[in-house]
Amino acid sequence: MSRRVNLPGADELFRPTAPSGPRSEETPAVPPSGSGRVKHDEKMTVYLTSDELLAIEQARLELRSVLGRKVDRGRLVRAAIAGALADLETRGADSELARRLGEE
Repeated sequence: MSRRVNLPGADELFRPTAPSGPRSEETPAVPPSGSGRVKHDEKMTVYLTSDELLAIEQARLELRSVLGRKVDRGRLVRAAIAGALADLETRGADSELARRLGEE
């Protein structure tokens, strides 16, 4: 008797589950903001230098000591990303993000 288990293939695992109706091309005019404390369904790994990680920790501790806000690193990074994307959407090529990426 075979002990091999039949598992579903990639087609079954990654099949679309939402109805494929017409999508609205309009995007809301609300600028992106940090998602705060919510359950997230996507993950992204980013590698930092030790100086960058130290700067994030110092910012987190400053938010805690000066403003009385307890913020974890993930929430801080999500808020920073939301701010950078909002600036990019508003100012385009003149945004801080575009300027910093142009320096590389």
